[in-house]
Amino acid sequence: MSSLQSLREKLQAASVEFQKVQLDLSNAVEARQKLDAQLSENELVKKEFAVLTPKNIIYKQIGPVLVKQDQAEAKTTVDTRLNFIRGEITRIEKQLKDIEIVSEKKKSEIVEIQTAIQQHSQLSA
Repeated sequence: MSSLQSLREKLQAASVEFQKVQLDLSNAVEARQKLDAQLSENELVKKEFAVLTPKNIIYKQIGPVLVKQDQAEAKTTVDTRLNFIRGEITRIEKQLKDIEIVSEKKKSEIVEIQTAIQQHSQLSA
């Protein structure tokens, strides 16, 4: 009977680990969605900047105050932000793939343990 108990303990531990992996996956997906929203917002700003003339004035909100900002500086800031966001998206994509691999391994481990428990139960019956 201790073999069956050992299998059940392994199953419990693997299930807990799988839940943690699923939480990590959920957090990574949420981060990816936020980055997508930021990317879209910044691309929209970049498109708006493309139609500006040198006479147009750009203001940057700092707290409750709008501060005049140089066009070139504003465009550079947006380009830098876009590059950063794209880099973060690449990083999160890799993280998602890694988490999915771990998730699949944990699923397989759980199935193996469940199969072993079923076989043990059938032999005992």
